[in-house]
Amino acid sequence: MPTGELKSIKPYLQKTTEPEAGKENLQSKEDRAKLDGLYECILCACCSTSCPSYWWASDKYLGPAALLNAYRWIIDSRDDFTEERLRDLDDQHKLYRCHTIGNCTSVCPKSLQPSVAITKIKQLLD
Repeated sequence: MPTGELKSIKPYLQKTTEPEAGKENLQSKEDRAKLDGLYECILCACCSTSCPSYWWASDKYLGPAALLNAYRWIIDSRDDFTEERLRDLDDQHKLYRCHTIGNCTSVCPKSLQPSVAITKIKQLLD
């Protein structure tokens, strides 16, 4: 996966305020559990290279690996930029080139489900 795609989703915690000195950005066990199956991605790009939509439009479509990682940050309860992240993805090429064929999920060596994450992003935008 080209680094530009990953950089474009801003794969890091974005806050409007800094935590107090010596404090961490804590989250509940329930919120932390929502990230299971997302943060484990090793960015091997098996999912992206198996995706026909990515083959045809890799210059515009972000691909399953980047979108799985985007969803990880969208649902992180500690992040303050969910709306901005969703707005950045609401594009016919970046997100909506996915036709849920599912190759990405079947080839993932970590048994992650990029197609499910992509579907959930689309649902959040509807």
